[in-house]
Amino acid sequence: MPDHSLTRLRVALTAFFALDGFVFAGWVVRIPAVKQQTHASAGDLGLALLGVSAGAVVTMTLTGRLCRRYGSHPVTVVCAVLLSLSVALPPLTHSAWALGAVLLAFGASYGGINVAFNSAAVDLVAALRRPVMPTFHAAFSLGGMLGAGLGGLVAGSVSPTRHLLGLTLIGLLVTAAAGPTLLRHPAPARPDDGPTTGADRSTGPGPSRAADPHRPDARRTRGPVVILGLIALCTSYGEGAMADWGALHFQQDLDASAAVAAAGYSCFALAMTAGRLTGTTLLERLGRSRTIVAGGATAAAGMLLGSLAPSVWAALLGFAVTGLGLANVFPVTVERAGALAGPAGVAVASTLGYGGMLLGPPAIGFMADWFSLPAALTSVAVLAAVAAVIGFAERRSYEQ
Repeated sequence: MPDHSLTRLRVALTAFFALDGFVFAGWVVRIPAVKQQTHASAGDLGLALLGVSAGAVVTMTLTGRLCRRYGSHPVTVVCAVLLSLSVALPPLTHSAWALGAVLLAFGASYGGINVAFNSAAVDLVAALRRPVMPTFHAAFSLGGMLGAGLGGLVAGSVSPTRHLLGLTLIGLLVTAAAGPTLLRHPAPARPDDGPTTGADRSTGPGPSRAADPHRPDARRTRGPVVILGLIALCTSYGEGAMADWGALHFQQDLDASAAVAAAGYSCFALAMTAGRLTGTTLLERLGRSRTIVAGGATAAAGMLLGSLAPSVWAALLGFAVTGLGLANVFPVTVERAGALAGPAGVAVASTLGYGGMLLGPPAIGFMADWFSLPAALTSVAVLAAVAAVIGFAERRSYEQ
């Protein structure tokens, strides 16, 4: 594929990553308002948020097949439309059960687009021959920061209904602008694949060679891919928890205003953006295993400060340090899983990783009911430390 086509694909995929973060953050900063509207307890809210998890995990198990059948590019565009439409639904509900039902649809579209555009990005990274995967996830973090910042600005003056409907309009406009590029250009063939037909390509029609579970090399890589997925789960658990419970922690436990509470997630998202923008350089200098170990350890220290600090400013610092630590772990695991096992590896690592992101919030809710929200948030530090330990123990397999 010509270089200019790869550049267009990179720009279009970057737009979808940014849109995903923007829409998701726009929703999470309005969770306190929706919680109040539905009169839900912390446990009820955690149960409703389980709808996001259930919808996403079920969809993720199917999205890999859809990408192999129809291509990752069309699936990305369709899921972007569904995500943009479904984000307007939560503020229309008035009970925890109704909220959980609409979040099921939101989670399904969110899970689908994340598997689809990560699969497309892994193919593009291989074609570019540079470890640029963190830059795509930097766009997600930047979108999250902008979405959270906008939410903080309008929290006191615009209703959640109008705010999230505005996100729907923005999402549809971005999809209309970037979608045609993905639909016109097929996913690039991997440099080491040689000439391929449509049925051979991992994201084109027909079965994928790299995803065939009966191939001997696929069986050999299944274990390492699952381990990579577990690392992704441990760290993305924290990303989901910060998104859904961070604002509430600042308001409920530190008596912060709605605007300051939104700024907490913005600090986290900004730090992740900065970390991912420098991720390519970091990977080229340190390699995958050191990046994973250092990231997990940094996130663990940051989250202990963010969850247990008695002041708003110390907690903001802790959120920022956590964002720096988590920044590149998930991109590294997804890219390596794709390099080991193709689209099937991406599907496994993404499903486990995003499963952690989406199962974390309801788990935090239940633990907050049993203990307290600050104590529940320390689980983020524990799992980040576990990711660092696994990364160190399996360090040899990441640099091959």
